[in-house]
Amino acid sequence: MDTGYLGVLTLRLEMPWVSNLKEKRALVRPVVERLKVKFPVTVARLDGLDAHDWELIGVATISNDHEWIQQTLKMASDFVAAGGEYRVAAEEQVISSLNDLMGYGEEDDDE
Repeated sequence: MDTGYLGVLTLRLEMPWVSNLKEKRALVRPVVERLKVKFPVTVARLDGLDAHDWELIGVATISNDHEWIQQTLKMASDFVAAGGEYRVAAEEQVISSLNDLMGYGEEDDDE
């Protein structure tokens, strides 16, 4: 039986009309902060920090309920897609069992 799950959502936000990093940060930072307030998730700006026209953000949550994680990440994804002067160009969701990640439940081959 799984003890819990870790869910991770990555979103690539594109804004080709933005011409500088300051303008991009003004678009991305508020959505990152609103995600943290609205949902029980951790959010990080992962890649594209030095690019002015795109950024990759990551959203993570942990629970013992697989379905709850799916719903939470879906709501977070919909929230990001609905609000901002950017477009979501790519999205990936992965939910992993903590047992698998921690190596619990694996049988020892030597026994």
